[in-house]
Amino acid sequence: MNINWKVRAKNPLFWFQLFLSIVVPVGAYFGLTGQDITSWPILFDVTFKALSNPYVLFIVGMSVFNSLNDPTTKGVGDSDLAMRYKEPKGRG
Repeated sequence: MNINWKVRAKNPLFWFQLFLSIVVPVGAYFGLTGQDITSWPILFDVTFKALSNPYVLFIVGMSVFNSLNDPTTKGVGDSDLAMRYKEPKGRG
C-alpha cells in the first residue's frame, strides 16, 4: 500500500472520513443513533461488543479500506503525483 500518509494526516477530511468509517458501521449494526450514546459506560459497552464481534470487525475493516482507497488509481495506493505532495492539494 503506497499511500502518502503524511499528507493525508494533515487533511481534516481524512480524519473525519476515517472516524465515520468506524462509527457508522458499528451504529448501523447495533441499531444505534447518537441519542442512544448518553454516557461513557454505554459507549464503552458498545465498543467492547463491537470489538468482540468478528462480523462487526469485518464490516468496519471494509469500511476503513474503502475510505483509504483512492478510486482514481489502479490498485490500492496513491498515484505518483499524490505521492509527491507535501501538503494536501488545494482547490483550483
